[in-house]
Amino acid sequence: MSSEAARDSTSVPGPVIAVEGIGKRYTLRHQVGGARYLALRDLLADGVRGAARRLGGRGSSRVASPDREEFWALRDVSFSLQAGERLGIVGRNGAGKSTLLKILSRVTAPTAGRARLRGRVASLLEIGTGFHPELTGRENVYLNGAILGMRRAEIQRRFDEIVAFAGVERFLDTPVKHYSSGMYLRLAFAVAAHLEPDILVVDEVLAVGDVQFQAKCLGRMSEAASEGRTILFVSHNMTAVAQLCTRAIVLDGGAVTHDGDVADAVRAYVATATHGQTALAPPDAAQRPGYVEGFTAERLAPTGPGQRAQSWRFILTVVARQRIAGAIAGLGIDDGGRRLCTLASHFLGTTFTLEPGRHRLVCEVPALPLKAGSYPVKLFLGRQYEAIHLVDAPVNLEVPPFEAFHSGLVPDAEQGPLVVDHAWTLAIGDGAPRDA
Repeated sequence: MSSEAARDSTSVPGPVIAVEGIGKRYTLRHQVGGARYLALRDLLADGVRGAARRLGGRGSSRVASPDREEFWALRDVSFSLQAGERLGIVGRNGAGKSTLLKILSRVTAPTAGRARLRGRVASLLEIGTGFHPELTGRENVYLNGAILGMRRAEIQRRFDEIVAFAGVERFLDTPVKHYSSGMYLRLAFAVAAHLEPDILVVDEVLAVGDVQFQAKCLGRMSEAASEGRTILFVSHNMTAVAQLCTRAIVLDGGAVTHDGDVADAVRAYVATATHGQTALAPPDAAQRPGYVEGFTAERLAPTGPGQRAQSWRFILTVVARQRIAGAIAGLGIDDGGRRLCTLASHFLGTTFTLEPGRHRLVCEVPALPLKAGSYPVKLFLGRQYEAIHLVDAPVNLEVPPFEAFHSGLVPDAEQGPLVVDHAWTLAIGDGAPRDA
């Protein structure tokens, strides 16, 4: 079936987005019989064989092939949105989130089902697509705005706003090829964010720029929501989802496993993300004495009443190819490209002797004061003065929401990623403390 997108006015009663049984299938190719590349003659031969099969009347049948596999990125996804709703879409990497947004943005067509959208759609998927490196920032604002569907008069009217939002006034007449990656992405987001659509489709824009700019991005989307625009927001930042969205769905394996309350959706997502072990591919270097094979993050029960910082148990599954004396292990938790903390055995004077085979190294953290969100984790196995295996793969710690302060408030994105217990008192007179 086909994807439909009507340009009807959003004032007409009924959903502005209606997704009905969307499915998307891809064909994966595998090499059979050892490593082999495909030359032009192979592609031509495949084309001739395919034409021969069609002429022979066998073109309509799907023949299984050992070097091909069908993969369904989405299966029977259905939901609808009314004007002004803000839908968060969460799920692990590979769950189908970006595929769904590409279908809704008409970048790709579904294999099954259909999607109907009413009104002007702005998609922030591949931020910066359409920028020309040889053109200046000023020229790219006009170029990218035109590509995104803005009229020249509209760009001129909002030009100063866009530039101020991006914070690149000083470099406006410099070719963007000389911009840092952060400047480039800030300008690209600023152009896209100043469209005036009925429907805003956003994919992981909070990965753009530093913490302050991320807060500006979230504020801009909140402003669009307050103006009655419909928003579809994909993010691994659970705090941002909770702040921005009024409803959320969880995708797992291409299917919707939850649709409803945002807090319930975040809990359901974190439950799927933190159960089981993340398997890691062994490093290529066969001469390594060992490597990290897997990582598990287990959230533990609170150790005391009213505890806000969560307790965790982290497990590194390591494989020793030979005896390793004096082994050390560690993990670093990051946020927005900065290190939040490092948990390392040698900080505590702890080392291990690993005999050949598989082992589990356990690190327990009684109170980790992180707000809800997704945090990249780097894993380390080594021994004194020597790194054996540093894992810089996409491993994430998914922290679920938890009890706020007794006031009911939770720090927002601008106030940092940590939630630290603290107390304030007012000292009066002779300095004797009294509760404020």
